[in-house]
Amino acid sequence: MLSLSRWNCSSSPLVPHFSNVSVGRAKARAALEETSQHANLTTGGVMVVVFPMTLGIVSNMVALFILANAYSLQRRRSKATFLLFATSLVVTDFMGHVIPGTLVLRLYLSGGAGPEDYRSSDGLCRFLGGSMVFFGLCPLFMGCAMAAERCLGVTKPLLHSSLVTGTRTKMCLCVIWLAALCVALLPWLQLGSYTYQDPGTWCFIQVLSDIQQADVAFVALFSGLGLAALAVAVVCNTVSGLTLVLARLRRKPGSHHSARSHDIEMVVQLVGITVTSCICWCPLLIFGLTSAIHSYTGPIGEQDLPGYKMLMVMGVRLATWNQILDPWVYILLRRTVLRKIYLIAKCQAGLGGNIFGCLDSASPPQSEKNEVNQV
Repeated sequence: MLSLSRWNCSSSPLVPHFSNVSVGRAKARAALEETSQHANLTTGGVMVVVFPMTLGIVSNMVALFILANAYSLQRRRSKATFLLFATSLVVTDFMGHVIPGTLVLRLYLSGGAGPEDYRSSDGLCRFLGGSMVFFGLCPLFMGCAMAAERCLGVTKPLLHSSLVTGTRTKMCLCVIWLAALCVALLPWLQLGSYTYQDPGTWCFIQVLSDIQQADVAFVALFSGLGLAALAVAVVCNTVSGLTLVLARLRRKPGSHHSARSHDIEMVVQLVGITVTSCICWCPLLIFGLTSAIHSYTGPIGEQDLPGYKMLMVMGVRLATWNQILDPWVYILLRRTVLRKIYLIAKCQAGLGGNIFGCLDSASPPQSEKNEVNQV
């Protein structure tokens, strides 16, 4: 017992040494785990940015090739006007992937802004936030203009032929780009602000903390314009669709109207664009506005703040997919594709599900191919 006691007493000065070693190892292990987590976060973040950006660029390039080819072959002025709008929309979506995506990727690779910088803004943040607002409003405005143009063409064809020209269409596109640019530049005039958003790798309108009256007005303007454009597009497409359905019901058996078939194709594509835009943009527009109003009337609690931040990230990511899905509306809802789907479905019912026989019979005659290829 004495020797054991002596041993313990003699070893007691070593305890701090071993304690320091253990603490050092724990710190090293914690630092290694933090570095590993940061590397995994950076890798995952890069993939989150690169995958949709690459998919969007490829999709828009394919759709742009299809639309450019159709525009060069088109002889009908109403169809050419629609294709000019559609081509401009695809080009805008393409730039909306390249510019903001490159800036977000840069922020991911540099580690992003820290939590202490979330309420601040610099030149990069303001440019990224302005780009997201500009490339967000442009597709919504263009979809609204396209729906209004088609509604006029379907319901008042004579008035449409006298009012809608190529020059006026290009002027309308310039007005749309200019209007979206003016809204995006408002924070430079101290009318609203852009700030870093959680997790510090993207910038958008300030909606969650330190909300001022100008911020609420800016969010209300952005969300109001976007929702109004979607509402007008829905109304115009509904009117166009009902007009075409009534014209189809009143058509005499055996008559053929190629102009109506072109109108149906354009309205179907517009419905696809509108549905896609509503699904992708409404969550962000509505949630951004309600969050700003909630933050302005009373501070958001610390327990609720992470949930609000997560919803903002999900809303922006969902809105990004609108620029990916828009090109596929033109790729999949073309007249040639719809015709083949219709013929395959029709002959499958008659041939008992023989898909090879359907594929053979779905190929239209050469005279019909020449007509279809003009679309």
